[in-house]
Amino acid sequence: MYEGINLITAIITPFTVNDEIDYESLEKLIEHLLNHGSQGFVIAGTTGESPTLSFEEKVELTKFIAKQVGNRALLIANAGSNNTKQSVEAAKALSKIEHINGILAVTPYYNKPSQAGMIAHFKAIADASEKPVMLYNIPGRTVVGLTVDSVIELAQHPNINAIKETTSTEFVEAEVEGTTGFAVYTGEDAMTLSAYTVGGAGTISVASHLYGDEMSELFTAMNADNWREAARLQRYLTPRMNALFAYPSPTPVKTKLAEKGFVREAVRLPLIPLSDAEKLHLNELLEK
Repeated sequence: MYEGINLITAIITPFTVNDEIDYESLEKLIEHLLNHGSQGFVIAGTTGESPTLSFEEKVELTKFIAKQVGNRALLIANAGSNNTKQSVEAAKALSKIEHINGILAVTPYYNKPSQAGMIAHFKAIADASEKPVMLYNIPGRTVVGLTVDSVIELAQHPNINAIKETTSTEFVEAEVEGTTGFAVYTGEDAMTLSAYTVGGAGTISVASHLYGDEMSELFTAMNADNWREAARLQRYLTPRMNALFAYPSPTPVKTKLAEKGFVREAVRLPLIPLSDAEKLHLNELLEK
């Protein structure tokens, strides 16, 4: 399923002046990303402002993207939350949508469950889903995180086949070493080179909205064992990738996409658009 899929974009959700999903802008953005390196999309993830989307909006958004993309790219729909029952119901509904290839589920935030609790949470989602589940381990946002041992245990489930890992290259390395037929993606753009060199499958990216060509070139260089070129590209990309997280994501990437005419700067509360001073600072970081 994930073989040859290196660059997956965690796609933003554009909004209109009336704070509704801007499907016209989304359509243009999808085609641009497909033409500039994206081999797949995570739909309604954190970058897609999932906490502010209603369940109905998530279903509608997923159906829209799935219909437009079809079989041209890998599609992963986000069903995760800190409520297992709701995550199970979301996984059931989203996994039925045509052209959806997988379901993403995050470690439960705020509740601070034990490792055993998180294992039971993910198994319940995987049991309910018609499509394979990708774990999402991001303790920097959720407070709790899966251990490598827990990931290896979950990888034995017949309907769990991947993880978006955001902790460290060491975690990626250990998860690759401890599993078979299990795709380990980094969720940290700046870890693209290091994660891939230890056996990672690729990157689930925010920066690919703006630097898709360069990231695609990076994977091409690594696949050709051209490590000096790969290192040069990563050195070029890393400060730009980090700059896109200088302010709450996805506000910076939306700001830059708005400058290019793809979307409006609109984000949903509690996020707010960047001030003029913040935009100036962001541009300075990117230009450096």
